[in-house]
Amino acid sequence: MIKITFPDGSVREYAKGTTAMQIAESISSRLAQEVLAAGVNGETYDLSRPINEDATIRLYKWEDAEGKHAFWHSSAHLLAEALQELYPGIKFGIGPAIENGFYYDVDPGEGVTIKDADLVAVEKKMQELAAKKSPINRESITKKEALKLFGDRGETYKTELINELEDGTITTYTQGNFTDLCRGPHLPDTSYIKAIKLMSVAGAYWRGDEKRRQLTRIYGITFPKKKALDEYLVLLEEAKKRDHRKLGKEMELFTFSQNVGQGLPLWLPKGTQLRLKLQEFLTRIQKEYGYQQVMTPHIGNKMLYVTSGHYAKYGKDSFKPIQTPEEGEEFLLKPMNCPHHCEIYKAFPRSYKELPLRLAEFGTVYRYEQSGELHGLTRVRGFTQDDAHIFCAPEDVKGEFIKVMEIIHIIFRALNFTDYEAQISLRDPNNKEKYIGSEENWAAAESAIIEVCQEQNIPAKVELGEAAFYGPKLDFMVKDALGRKWQLGTIQVDYNLPERFELEYVGSDNQKHRPVMIHRAPFGSMERFVAVLIEHTAGKFPLWLVPDQAVILPISEKFNDYAAEVAKELRKQDIRVIIDERNEKIGRKIRDNELKKIPYMLIIGEKEAENREISVRKQGEGDVGSMKITNFAALLNNEVEKQMNQWQ
Repeated sequence: MIKITFPDGSVREYAKGTTAMQIAESISSRLAQEVLAAGVNGETYDLSRPINEDATIRLYKWEDAEGKHAFWHSSAHLLAEALQELYPGIKFGIGPAIENGFYYDVDPGEGVTIKDADLVAVEKKMQELAAKKSPINRESITKKEALKLFGDRGETYKTELINELEDGTITTYTQGNFTDLCRGPHLPDTSYIKAIKLMSVAGAYWRGDEKRRQLTRIYGITFPKKKALDEYLVLLEEAKKRDHRKLGKEMELFTFSQNVGQGLPLWLPKGTQLRLKLQEFLTRIQKEYGYQQVMTPHIGNKMLYVTSGHYAKYGKDSFKPIQTPEEGEEFLLKPMNCPHHCEIYKAFPRSYKELPLRLAEFGTVYRYEQSGELHGLTRVRGFTQDDAHIFCAPEDVKGEFIKVMEIIHIIFRALNFTDYEAQISLRDPNNKEKYIGSEENWAAAESAIIEVCQEQNIPAKVELGEAAFYGPKLDFMVKDALGRKWQLGTIQVDYNLPERFELEYVGSDNQKHRPVMIHRAPFGSMERFVAVLIEHTAGKFPLWLVPDQAVILPISEKFNDYAAEVAKELRKQDIRVIIDERNEKIGRKIRDNELKKIPYMLIIGEKEAENREISVRKQGEGDVGSMKITNFAALLNNEVEKQMNQWQ
């Protein structure tokens, strides 16, 4: 017999070799119908995999990320099975589950192309195969057997992967006539997959290497019920309307130019105004919390990043070193701001009386992301971090960490991000070579974050392997208005960079000590944050933040002079206002400015000019009525003050 411990702490005994499905059936038939996979001692298992030792268990349903992962991973195999039937001789790359659905990279063969128009037939074949209720069976095989199995089929991509695996760790999954190299986990059979939608076809280089063959990547998503798919497709349409690339163009916030370069955004005047308001907002908060602003160059000597470890970590993803006229001298576009801040700390001898030293910078950094990974403002090659580094004594780490959390909560309240959760990102205990620093330092840093969350009663999910290479972190995962998750604010505890840069301070005992470094970025990057904010609000920013709070619409050009007077008076009241002087009908002007999401439209005609008034129209609400300029200014400024009081 083996002992199985459940999440509530209860323990039951089962026969050795019992499966997770049998455990679910022993609890209730309904649970057995809903469970998709199981967590056994922290590892995700197929429901049919025997459990041979005492274990803790979690049963994952559709609502759980692990359940969706197994569902979508199995769906990728179903896609591959359908493609194998429809395209004889097709070769397979990889087919993972992703955040929303799955994809499979395939090589259809010379002269064969799979287009978007072909996806309907593939979907139909997937439905046909799913209905067969084919069991999905796991088998452990030797490396020699795996090479023969996939080699005989001409699966060159699979054999390349197999050659990199250790013997004794290789498993395959089979359903119907399809067998794939895979670690799993998977569903018990294909009938769980009820609703299927293949989304798109794209190109993807094998293993992300532009020098390798370009494969065909097919994206899809599946659900256990058709209703869930229908709801998802409606959500997808709404997401298209909110796409920051579309709204950013309509609202004249940013643009890209091939002449400047891919992934290098150009901020237009209105977008720059938006960014500056966000920066002013954070700068004001930081001042209250004792931060000092600094500025550092966009480049640094290569050895700076060798010392920090960033060159080893990001060297492959960075722009090539800049060669100077000085022989052997190389500079890099900076991939991170922290090494520069370490050098600012080192500029003077430091005393414990100066600590905590909080240095903040809106610093632009550069990474050479693959062109296929670039996406609007969310994935760029040059981005500005709202970076800060706190240098403090070890005993002050938890107190400073809590203060950073307070700042992040203020920001989320101000911008109406009300649905978010915390994630503690720790080292991967099975792959420690990815990280720098001693066991002692990592233990201290990880325990500090865990203890703060416990003391502050913040429920936080622990994710292994998600730490930064120099330290663990607390990430804030924000849900936007469409329920999509984004990682925005982050706080990292770092004992390692202070050692690598030999940072010191003189303590009250007159001895030299090593400070601890806290990295934090509440926005993350200005580019990505603005993209998320656009899609969260559908471009309807809070009145305190919006680039143009009001637009004046003269009915004809003879009222332009009065429009200029109104604008001048409102600007004296710190109201951001523009004039639409185009020779267009008033209906067209209203429609165009509605698209630009400007909160207030001030219409001026003969009556308004005679009475020295403005006719006010509010975005989404229509006509408010006519009023004096000073009354409108008071109305708008009161609304701004009310918004700001909610989060101060």
